[in-house]
Amino acid sequence: MIIDTTEIQDINSFSRLESLKEVYGILWVLAPIFTLVLGITISVLAIVWLEREISAGIQQRIGPEYAGPWGVLQALADGTKLLFKENLIPSRGDIRLFSIGPSLSVISILISYSVIPFGYNFVLSDLNIGVFLWIAISSIAPIGLLMSGYGSNNKYSFLGGLRAAAQFISYEIPLTLCVLSISLLSNSLSTVDIVDTQSKYGFGGWNLWRQPIGFIVFLISSLAECERLPFDLPEAEEELVAGYQTEYSGIKFGLFYVASYLNLLISSLFVTVLYLGGSNISIPYIFVSEFFEINKAYGVFGTTIGIFITLAKTYLFLFVSITTRWTLPRLRMDQLLNLGWKFLLPISLGNLLLTTSSQLFSL
Repeated sequence: MIIDTTEIQDINSFSRLESLKEVYGILWVLAPIFTLVLGITISVLAIVWLEREISAGIQQRIGPEYAGPWGVLQALADGTKLLFKENLIPSRGDIRLFSIGPSLSVISILISYSVIPFGYNFVLSDLNIGVFLWIAISSIAPIGLLMSGYGSNNKYSFLGGLRAAAQFISYEIPLTLCVLSISLLSNSLSTVDIVDTQSKYGFGGWNLWRQPIGFIVFLISSLAECERLPFDLPEAEEELVAGYQTEYSGIKFGLFYVASYLNLLISSLFVTVLYLGGSNISIPYIFVSEFFEINKAYGVFGTTIGIFITLAKTYLFLFVSITTRWTLPRLRMDQLLNLGWKFLLPISLGNLLLTTSSQLFSL
């Protein structure tokens, strides 16, 4: 049997073309993920710099000023330092739990970013249960902290992990009830649908005005889940040295640091999506109806406008969170649990019942 050389060349070129198509398909899938991770990394570095500058202004002292212009590279310098520091492991601890804990906390929070609509139809994954995916995935983060505390074989670390689990359970229930109320108003659990529902009436259509009680409860619960002052009981240095972080050093300690800011950023984004209209420019139709639809335009310009609006609202909430951290004193553990179980839980449950009743009467 004689095979023509031209046929062999055609077969080889066809196989190379198919291989290139496969590689292009893989890159097309991975490109949005890498872009999202890059944007999140830059945002975390910006938040660290902002927190240092804002705290310096509140305490009337000089903030970072040597690493880069205005100290903007200080967070990057700190991360590089942690990357090259010695990685210590407790001799009598559980090495597997000790090593998995920090990574589990970071990965569980990173997955939650996939359901955030940064612009009009600009979302990595538009799921029908987007908001509950965030709640379910974020529930894994305290497990990582508990694993880290237990694997450290240190009583202070273990107490910090137990506090993190107790604090998360206490504030997860009111937060979930607030999300349920928003879902009832929007008739959907999709983050994209929730944003679109608020865009119908401009600034007056924000869920902030329709759910003011839920907004306050969500705000407090999200701050408590981020474990920031006045809710940083799991890592209270006056009582537990540093809590679940006590035995960590190097890049593993840095992962806890990154996880706290990732959690703060995702909470701020969900406040924007659920209560502040998301990426909508939120100008009422009465004034400028044409300009109101500008961020729904297709193309790079419309997407850029939507991302800018989302980040502007998000950083407004971040400013409130940072200011709260450097203004209010830390609560006691009993005060923290009483606030969650005796106040926020009944209020959020009553808010859900009122929302359900109003929706039924409107049918």
